[in-house]
Amino acid sequence: MIPAIDVPLRTDDDGVIRVGQSRVTLQTVVADFNRGASAEEIAHRYPVLNLSQVYLVIGYCLENRQEVDEYVSRQRQLAAEARNAYEADHPNDPLRQRLLAQLESQRRKTGS
Repeated sequence: MIPAIDVPLRTDDDGVIRVGQSRVTLQTVVADFNRGASAEEIAHRYPVLNLSQVYLVIGYCLENRQEVDEYVSRQRQLAAEARNAYEADHPNDPLRQRLLAQLESQRRKTGS
C-alpha cells in the first residue's frame, strides 16, 4: 500500500498560509508558478524549500485552483488595505518618498 503524502502547508497565527516550516508563503509560490517558473526554479529561488515540497504545493494548487485563487485574492486585498492605511497615516514618509523617486528614475531610464 502506498502511504498518503501530506501537502506541506500550514497557516500561521496571522492566517497566512506558508510552505512547510519556512516563511515562504503560498501566495509567493503561486505567483512564481503563474509567471511560468518551474518547480525547479522555485526551489532554487527559495533554498529553504526542497523540490518535493514545491511539487506538492503546485499539485495542491492545481487541484484546488478556485480556493487558492480566492485565498490569493483575499491576501492581495488585505495587503492593499494595509498599504492604503499606512499611506494615509504616514503621507510624508521619507523612505517611501525616496523609493518612489528611485522607481521613477528607473522608469525614465528604461523608458517604461
